[in-house]
Amino acid sequence: MSDPTTMTLAELRDALGAKTISSREVTEAYIGAVEAARGLNAFVLETPDKAMDMAKASDERIASAEFGPLEGIPLGIKDLFCTEGVHSQACSHILDNFQPRYESTVTSNLWRDGAVMLGKLNMDEFAMGSSNETSYYGPVVNPHLPANWSAEQGKAALSGDKAGLLVPGGSSGGSASAVAGFLCAGATATDTGGSIRQPAALTGTVGIKPTYGRCSRWGIVAFASSLDQAGPIARTVRDNAILLRSMAGHDEKDTTCADIAVPDYEAAVGKSVKGLTIGIPKEYRMEGMPAEIEKLWEQGVEWLKAAGCEIREISLPNTKYALPAYYIVAPAEASSNLARYDGVRYGLRVPGDDITAQYENTRAEGFGREVKRRILIGTYVLSAGYYDAYYLRAQKVRTLIKRDFEQVYADGVDAILTPATPSAAFPIGDESMNADPVKMYLNDVFTVTVNMAGLPGLSVPAGRDESGLPLGLQLIGKPFDEETLFSVAQVIEDAAGRFEAKAWWK
Repeated sequence: MSDPTTMTLAELRDALGAKTISSREVTEAYIGAVEAARGLNAFVLETPDKAMDMAKASDERIASAEFGPLEGIPLGIKDLFCTEGVHSQACSHILDNFQPRYESTVTSNLWRDGAVMLGKLNMDEFAMGSSNETSYYGPVVNPHLPANWSAEQGKAALSGDKAGLLVPGGSSGGSASAVAGFLCAGATATDTGGSIRQPAALTGTVGIKPTYGRCSRWGIVAFASSLDQAGPIARTVRDNAILLRSMAGHDEKDTTCADIAVPDYEAAVGKSVKGLTIGIPKEYRMEGMPAEIEKLWEQGVEWLKAAGCEIREISLPNTKYALPAYYIVAPAEASSNLARYDGVRYGLRVPGDDITAQYENTRAEGFGREVKRRILIGTYVLSAGYYDAYYLRAQKVRTLIKRDFEQVYADGVDAILTPATPSAAFPIGDESMNADPVKMYLNDVFTVTVNMAGLPGLSVPAGRDESGLPLGLQLIGKPFDEETLFSVAQVIEDAAGRFEAKAWWK
């Protein structure tokens, strides 16, 4: 039997079901991998004892032939998901020592199906970021080394300030890094404007943001409630489909969660795509787009043509307004959602001379710079005199963006192919990115439209840039038609192959 950590989730599932390996063996191997990779900073909390207890219970269920579809498979959980009695802090100082007395619906579904929890994964604070550098627990490292770096150089940087190493993207950077680094078989993640798809693209993994309402948001720390959606990051399209089936489903505790049956997504993997119409939006060919991104996109078109798809140029005219509209809507909702963190009931409390001073001191010390920036923007656009000029207008633009997609799908397009990111991974501490928030926000230029329209979007590895770093392509689907995305993504994965990181940190 090969190293269990190098097996895909599907391979592990089959081996566990056939009893050729035990969950205890698999979990022990992953615990060792996590310990050896602490320098990547992908986990903010390891739960080895809990993992071994869950693995033991899984082995007992497998022995009795009554087990779930994820039985015995070790996963990492993004710190945004509440896990009963376990650190759940959205990687923020303001939620210090918060251990909820309840379990999120998504993680409850995973434990119902037999999954094992290895620990909580690092992320941008309150999911606000595109590089996983805003976490209170420090930046996450991309398992892919910069061009021409040796393992020795990588290890030296890990033991120092990590300068020169690459970001994994964000906000689900810990999830993407852990999956790409073989530290878990799959991971939960969330996507508000690209926070699953962008890190997946930068780490050579597969990530899907399902249709808004496909997965329950109950028990997930809120950023922007009308945009947030949970989804999985995995190493392959098939693994991603397996995870989403367990994560998805109706939940009466979340009124935005759709009461629609969850299909067998895995059955769609490998299904013929002959006859499907794939749209290529001309508005995504943006000025200054790197030639390697354009080349990758054209390569994806050729692969889908060869598989029997019809390629059609389409127009999504309101795409140019998506990013500015998103950065009005999302901060506005964040300002409202984060008003509850005041140091009174839970988390950090910094005393003051009176209750107002306590609120101010707690929020000043507890929130990081990026979170404060977005709260201030959100409060401004919701304030008297500016609500109509900014927030209301942004919501109107959002309606126009959604209408663009509806028109394209009504005209017979089955899915849309675009780049996932405007570039490959960039260095931790990149001055040009960190000194200019707008430049950082532009990392989401290809992904925010999907959230604004509530559609499913999937990022699949498709190639490398000129220095050898992974690049991804994005597929955008009709509402609740994730199956088509999995079918088309498998064509790209088969053609492009997999882009695995080498364990240089050991």
